[in-house]
Amino acid sequence: MSGSGGFAPDPRVLLDVSSVSFAYSKRAPALRDVSFAIERGEKVGLVGPNGSGKSTLIRLTADLLQLGQGSIRITGRPHQDRASREQLAFIASNDYLPQFLTGREYLDLMLRLYRHRADPTRADELLSRYQMEARQFDLIEDYSHGMRKKIQLISTLLLERPLTIIDETLNGVDVDALFEFETDASRIGGAKGLLLCSHDFRLLEAVCDRIIVLRRGEIAFDLPLPRILREFGSVDSLVKTAIAQPSRAVE
Repeated sequence: MSGSGGFAPDPRVLLDVSSVSFAYSKRAPALRDVSFAIERGEKVGLVGPNGSGKSTLIRLTADLLQLGQGSIRITGRPHQDRASREQLAFIASNDYLPQFLTGREYLDLMLRLYRHRADPTRADELLSRYQMEARQFDLIEDYSHGMRKKIQLISTLLLERPLTIIDETLNGVDVDALFEFETDASRIGGAKGLLLCSHDFRLLEAVCDRIIVLRRGEIAFDLPLPRILREFGSVDSLVKTAIAQPSRAVE
């Protein structure tokens, strides 16, 4: 599915990660031969203990780190290509936003950067549902951590990219907003896909079709959610099993 060796890429595949390894130093490998794909319509959860390589993998995919070994393709193109980056909406785990902008100005800026025209009523609806309507014209510097996360999430939902990647963005978001996100995430399908990195196992079970567990830079499990619930009972039990077992990928 990687499209290498002269083969045409599979049009069903949004994200193709093939044999990716990465190290911050020779003594500290962060990822070891990681391979997986996300097809159109899939919502995939990414979990693992701290230091397992989750954020490194996401940063590589978003071209925030230089890929050393392997390949990453988005909608069939190398992930470094501008056309590939335009297919991706990425929310980092931090809440670093331009503090001199208002929330509404930030939304407008993101739409202009992606050259995307969103229905103005859609922005109003999301601001209302995520309880940001009254604060949309306030400066971001006056926002709480949770409010910054919500404005990031709203911007991503407005962009409607083929592939959305969320790295722990929902940490610190209030319960009402989490339920709203579950509704919005459940609507992702058709030609779009989601990669959601979170320690909120209940959220992953509510949203995702498939779970990938990283451990020590390797894929310990990559399983559909129905099989996880049938064989392990919960995502929490799956992760505990992965931590207890040093074995490599289970297919």
